[in-house]
Amino acid sequence: MRPESHEAEPRWRLLYALNPLAKIAAPVPAMLALLAVRDLPTPAAFLVLAYAVILLGARLSARTLVILLLAVPAFLLLIGIGFSLWTDASRISHDVVILQLGSWTLYGEALEIGFATALRLGAILVLALIGGLTTTGPDLTRSMIQQLRVPYRVGYTALAAFRFVPRFGHELEVIRAAHRVRGATYGRGPIAAVRRRIGYVVPLLAGAIRHAERVALSMDARAFGAYPHRTERYRIPFRARDFVFIALFWIVSAAIFLAFRPWA
Repeated sequence: MRPESHEAEPRWRLLYALNPLAKIAAPVPAMLALLAVRDLPTPAAFLVLAYAVILLGARLSARTLVILLLAVPAFLLLIGIGFSLWTDASRISHDVVILQLGSWTLYGEALEIGFATALRLGAILVLALIGGLTTTGPDLTRSMIQQLRVPYRVGYTALAAFRFVPRFGHELEVIRAAHRVRGATYGRGPIAAVRRRIGYVVPLLAGAIRHAERVALSMDARAFGAYPHRTERYRIPFRARDFVFIALFWIVSAAIFLAFRPWA
C-alpha cells in the first residue's frame, strides 16, 4: 500500500476519492471468479480492465510504471512459458505442434494452458493493485473500523504491527552504517556474510524492544482499550460515488463473463 496519504493526491484521480473498502469490494468478485476460468480471453480482458482503471485513476511514479508496463508483462511471459513446459503432454491434444527438439515436443494446447494460467494470475494480481496502489494502511484501518465495525483494539493494534516492518528496515540501515563507520570487517565469502548478518541480530532486537516499549507507553497514555469506542480524528465516509464505482465494476465484470462465457 502507498505510504502517502490520499489527501495530497489530485482530486481528478478517481481512485483517491473512493473509500478503501469500495476499491476492495469492486474487484473481489471478479478475482474469485477468475480462479475457476481456464480460457485465454477472459483473464486477458480483466487484465486490460485493471490496467485501464489504474492508469486512469492513479498517479504512478516512474518506478511503478516501469514495473506495471515492463516487469509484470515479462513476469507473465516467463510464467506462461514455464507452465507450458510443465504441462503433462499425455493429457492434451497433439494436433498442433509448436516446437520439437529431439523426442521432446511443445504442443499448442500446452502453450494455451500455460498462458491461460499466467494471464489468470496476472489479472488477479493487477486487480488487487487497484486498491493496493492507492490506499494507505491508516485509511484502510479507519474504514474497517468505521464501516465494518471492526473493534478499534484489533484495527489499530494490527496497524501498529504493520508499521513495525519499515521501522525494522530503518533500524537495519542504521546498524549497517554504524558497522561501516566503526570499520567492522568480517572477511569475504558466504561464511563472512552469515557472520555479518548474525552481528545485526542483537542490536536489531534491542531496537525492536525499545520501539515496542515506546509504542506501548504511547498507547497507554492515550487510554487505548479503556473504552469500547473511540472518537475518530479523520472520517472515511462511504459516499454515493463508492456505490456507483462498485456497481459499474460489477456490471463490467458480468459483461466480460457473459461475452466470453468461460464456463460454457
